[in-house]
Amino acid sequence: MGNKLISMMKKDNKDGSKSKRMNRSQRKLLADEEMLHRRALSMAIHQAQLSQRFDGSMSRRVGSTSTRKQRPLSDPFSNGKQVPDFSESLIVKKFVLVHGEGFGAWCWYKIVASLEESGLSPTTIDLTGSGFNMTDINTVSTLEEYSKPLIELLENLPEEEKVILVGHSTGGASISYALERYPEKISKAIFVCATMVSDGQRPFDVFSEELGSAERFMTESQFLVYGNGKDKPPTGFMFEKQHMKGLYFNQSPNKDIALAMISMRPVPLGPMMEKVSLTAERYGKGRRFYVQTLDDRALSPDVQEKVVRENSPEGVFKIKGSDHCPFFSKPQSLHKILLEIAQIP
Repeated sequence: MGNKLISMMKKDNKDGSKSKRMNRSQRKLLADEEMLHRRALSMAIHQAQLSQRFDGSMSRRVGSTSTRKQRPLSDPFSNGKQVPDFSESLIVKKFVLVHGEGFGAWCWYKIVASLEESGLSPTTIDLTGSGFNMTDINTVSTLEEYSKPLIELLENLPEEEKVILVGHSTGGASISYALERYPEKISKAIFVCATMVSDGQRPFDVFSEELGSAERFMTESQFLVYGNGKDKPPTGFMFEKQHMKGLYFNQSPNKDIALAMISMRPVPLGPMMEKVSLTAERYGKGRRFYVQTLDDRALSPDVQEKVVRENSPEGVFKIKGSDHCPFFSKPQSLHKILLEIAQIP
């Protein structure tokens, strides 16, 4: 009886120690995530202050910081498990993350952290008139102008260096444009619930089932911005906050929704309505992959299936339970898929 009691006491002590370790791990996980969110929120507040202070053009690239050292720590979004370092096995280690309409480099903060913890090199950019780029959106009328920060990044790459492009939502149009311009600099292009357009198609056309035809949207939408006066054609659009919450963030954490609400900016209309010119000789030779989000209200799963059927990417991946912003709602799943695609020979 005594031996049995001692054995039970030892078991209880072991269980207690295990519970304490789990609690410490959970607390660390929450602390790491909170630290990342505070950093992103601070950037967003700074961006809002800048947008109030500056009317001119100012561009700043936000992303992987060269001073940050690789740490042998667990990914803050991997439930405390050690993240394998994939950097040694990959030829192309640099990811360029391209945001969608209204967003900015800030939206990738969870993905930047997890990719860095995996030993990779993520870079984020602000497209023209987005994030920290204070260009007046009413002056941005073409996809070329809108995508200029991405094109400049590719132009400045060392001659033999390649990158993996990741485009979210309408950022898909920018990485398509980049594929047409510099296919030799792009190892793979990953479209995350994005506008993978065909030759002669407008980025807006992909959203037409949700928003109506481009012609109707241009004349009837209540979300249009008339930067040059009501008597002139609209120059941008911006959804109301309540509309954005239901459209983009139906599965996202509240704190990320709060971050988005103070960070999102109007979208230049011209680039969304421009027919994109793509050729089989350049764009057609690029390696394209598509990530579908299955609880998406902005770009429904049916529409994403149609995009895939019409454009035949090399691979298709699906994220269950994700809204239109998997970098918020399912960052672990998106991170895993990005690594999986990066490892495809």
